[in-house]
Order: sequence, then C-alpha cells, then structure tokens
Amino acid sequence: MSSTPALLDAQTGSLAESGSDIATLGPSWFGPTREAAMTRFKELGLPASNHDDWRFTNIAPIRDTDFVAANGHAAVTAGDVEAVNIPGLEGTRLVFVNGRFNAGLSKTEALPAGVKVLSLAEAFDTERALLEEHLGKLAPFDEQAFTALNTALAEDGVVVVVPRGGAVGQPIHVLNITAAIDRPILTNPRNLIIAGEGAAVTVVEDYVSLRGDTYLTNAVTEIFVGDNAEVTHYLLERESRSAFNVSSLHIRQGRDSRFSSHSVLLGGAIVRNNINPVLDGDHCDSLLNGLYVIGGTQTVDNHMRVVHAKTHGDSRQFYKGIMNDQARGVFRGRIVVRPDAQKTDAKQSNQNLLLSPNATANADPQLEIFADDVKCTHGATIGQINEDQVFYLRSRGIPMETARAIIIYAFASESLERMPLEPIRRFLQSELLQRLPAGKVLESSM
Repeated sequence: MSSTPALLDAQTGSLAESGSDIATLGPSWFGPTREAAMTRFKELGLPASNHDDWRFTNIAPIRDTDFVAANGHAAVTAGDVEAVNIPGLEGTRLVFVNGRFNAGLSKTEALPAGVKVLSLAEAFDTERALLEEHLGKLAPFDEQAFTALNTALAEDGVVVVVPRGGAVGQPIHVLNITAAIDRPILTNPRNLIIAGEGAAVTVVEDYVSLRGDTYLTNAVTEIFVGDNAEVTHYLLERESRSAFNVSSLHIRQGRDSRFSSHSVLLGGAIVRNNINPVLDGDHCDSLLNGLYVIGGTQTVDNHMRVVHAKTHGDSRQFYKGIMNDQARGVFRGRIVVRPDAQKTDAKQSNQNLLLSPNATANADPQLEIFADDVKCTHGATIGQINEDQVFYLRSRGIPMETARAIIIYAFASESLERMPLEPIRRFLQSELLQRLPAGKVLESSM
C-alpha cells in the first residue's frame, strides 16, 4: 500500500477551504457512499510499482503532482468547441468544461419519446430512484483506488437512459474539454448509460485539451445493456501530452445483447484504459476494439477483463499499438470463463509495432477457464516494420518515408475499419496520417 498521495491532500484541502466536506457534495442520500469510497481510497492509496496490475506503468508523476479541485469555470467559446469537434458528427452533443456541464455550448437534438439525456448533476436532483438503482452497481471501489476516488468526488457527467424498444438514431457525443487552468486540476467524470430491453444507442466519450496543461481526468462509466439491446461506445482520448487520464468502463450485458467498445488513445503523458464487460446473459456478443498511437515519453496502459458468465457468449478483443521514440504501450487482457458459461467462443489479439529501438511494448494475454466446452484463443505480437515490405514499395519508386507511412497506416487501418461511425473513422484516419512520417503526402494521394 502506497502512502496517501498529494492529490488527496490537495483535493480535501480545497474542499475544507470552501467549507465543504465529502458528505455534502451533491445530494445527502449519496453522502454515505462518498464517505465509504473516500475511506477506502485513503486505505488503498495510489497503486505503486509493486502492485501487480500496475507493474508496467510508473504513476509517480501523478502521485507527485499537487492537484486542486476543478471549479468548471473557463472561458471556452463556441468557436473553441467547433475547433475540437469531429467534422460531420451529427446528433446530441453535451459539452463539459473542466468537469462541469455547460448548457450554453451543448446541442440537444430531438430525442425519441422516453429517452433521457442529462447531466449527472441534474440527475442527482431529479432522478434519485434511477441513480439509487444503478449508480455504483457495476464499478466497485473496494480494490480500485481511482474508482474509489471518483465515487467520492464525482459531481457531474452524463446520464443516458433509453427505454425498452427505444432507439437513438444519431450518436450522443459527450465532449469533455479542459481549458484555461492556472494549476493542475483533478476532474472525476461519472457517466451512466442504461439501455432497456431491445434498445439501441451509440455514445461517444471524447476527451480533449485546448492547451498543453497538466491535469488528471479520472473517469468512470457504467453501462447497462438490457436483453436484446445494442450499445456502441467510443472512447477518444486526444488530450495534452502533459495530461493524465484514467478511464474505467464497466458493462453488464443481458441475454442476446450486443456491446461494442472502440478506444482510440492518442494523447496524454500517462493513460490508463480499463474495460470490464460481464456477459451476464445467454447468447451475448462483445467486441473490444482499440488503437493506441504514441510517441515521446508517453505511456498507455490497457487493461481488459472480459467475464463470460452464461452460455453461448461470443467475445472479441482486438487491440493494436504503435509506439515511437521512448513511448511505452501496455496491454493486459484477461478472459474469464465461469463454470456456467459453456459454449463460450472468445478471442483475444494484441499486436504492437515499434517504430524506434527505444520504444517498448508489454503484452500479457491471459485465460481463466472454468468450463469444459469452450473455444478460447489469445495471442500477442511485438515487432518492427517489415523491411521486405519497405523494399517492395521502394522498388516501385515510392520514397522511403512514404513507404513506411503506407505500412504503418495499413497496420492501423484494420482497427479503424471496425468502427461503424463514418465521421469518426474519417477523423481518426486524418489524425493518424498527421502523426506519420510523410503522412501528409500519403493523405493527399488518398
């Protein structure tokens, strides 16, 4: 157990100065949960390098930074929002600035009857029964320090409820902007997505910076996928190279449901991406698709834990990493097949491409199988650009840098092609090309 981190001291100190304490954040009925979570966070402390789940990632820079509470106040304009918006992405857009909902910058499209899209701060006041039934039920904080911290301090986020048989045709874009801060801040977005039986919805969880500031985003998202429902979730992390981001996604799937997760991690100094689906009904389908493209001294750490709890579950994990300079990419994926999960079909794949002799990739695929009639495979690869492929392209008159860009782009494009939203796919293709040597030349020829 590590010592109590600086961010706790700074955060609680800031609350004390304002005359508040943990129990009085938000509604009184949630106060006991906050207090229990903060007590557990103090007991756990931030994970140290000897913590097995964090052994590849040194979070000393997070521990040593003196964070203060975010107040949500920043001079962000509609022009700033459009500058970071995803071109062509239509539908409802909720904008959060420094952790707080900004109605003036948000855009609400007409929603089908019964569909609710609102901020967590509003839901605390108007949806007590809903939150008491669902909030915190999928994301336990007993062993996860960052989840405990989020549960103790979360004040805002998005709540999406799609009733039985409902379908939201356009994606719901949750745009989290960090801007205009004088000191490192801590934000704790808390999101809740509920899809009733036979419902369908797509949510884009998007994190961006307007400047190169240092801050910590500590997000927790819980998703309930009802029987025969379909939920697609995107996590786009394109923050400052000085920022820290810890995102934890927890999903529970009902019978005959379909869930897809698409994660694209581009920014941040240290990024941790936790995804934990539980296939808790027969004939569930789960897809975890991810791409991380990093350079400099960035670290991106992906942790997957897919639990098959019932029969005939189908899960796929496809994660690809591209590391340049001294960057480190981590993938630790675990498939758990419980005794009642007969006829499980699960596949896990992690592929890493190192563009520099100083870049590092750590892969740790795992299987825990307690049933005897299953089909499970896993594998990981780490390598460099194939020089035979480079030679082939160069022999056809293609310059060296362009040839390398073509190979890298082809490696990453498989992840992008799995993403059904065309505006996001086009946007990420352009972002990827901008990060590649000779990428602009390649983009102009496409």
